[in-house]
Amino acid sequence: MAIDPLTDSERDSALDRLSAWTLRDDGLAIRRSFSFDDFSEAFAFMTRVALYAEKADHHPEWSNVYNKVSITLTTHDAGGLSKRDLAMAAAIDRLV
Repeated sequence: MAIDPLTDSERDSALDRLSAWTLRDDGLAIRRSFSFDDFSEAFAFMTRVALYAEKADHHPEWSNVYNKVSITLTTHDAGGLSKRDLAMAAAIDRLV
């Protein structure tokens, strides 16, 4: 099943609601960085996100260095941002 990319207006409207997320320079992904007190908190957060991602069958691109986690969301099957990314970003925001 094909996944439709967001229109520019859908993307812009969503970013108004997801104000902590920023649009990547190419416009095909959104990003957010998180900082925690220590590695254990960062890893616990990543675990919560991983459990959600598995249920949603939508997986983030991310990196972790000690207490920092950086997440990029895009839908490769859509060639850019989709509603799946918006749902994932909103879920991640609730997990912080």
